[in-house]
Amino acid sequence: MKDIKQTFIEKLHECNQHKKRLLSAQRRLDEIMPLDKVSYSILDELVVSVIDQMIFRFSKLQDTMGDKIFPSILELNGEKVKQITFIDRLNRLEELELLYKDKWMALRKDRNEIAHEYSFNQGEVVDSINLIFKRTEDLLKIYDDIYNYCFGRFDFVKDSKILWNKGDATL
Repeated sequence: MKDIKQTFIEKLHECNQHKKRLLSAQRRLDEIMPLDKVSYSILDELVVSVIDQMIFRFSKLQDTMGDKIFPSILELNGEKVKQITFIDRLNRLEELELLYKDKWMALRKDRNEIAHEYSFNQGEVVDSINLIFKRTEDLLKIYDDIYNYCFGRFDFVKDSKILWNKGDATL
């Protein structure tokens, strides 16, 4: 069975991959954003696939952070996390000045809205895509703060061959 440190490194690497793909999608979409109903209606399949990549990577990064990274940070700091609620974990991370709970919850709400992207209301779809595009910076800022905290706090992160050999350190 893998120990928490090895699993944590693997999850950081996973987050780094999501970040890398999210940034790539954001760069590709930058010149056409924000969308409106007309511009959305004439998008080609390649651009739609980049939008899908952005939405997928945004969701996966947020899920991995919330489900794996956040509880692991607390556990690595010696705290008991199995019995506490998600909101209590966020409160604790806020106390550590790693994030603002309200901002995280707003990002989660925005992400949940895009999950219903295939609405018949094209205006809602366009608004959701524009929102996720705009909110990507907020999510990446939280991740960067978390990553920098882990890099400075846990020697095993700084010494990780997985993160360094995979080029994650250059993100």
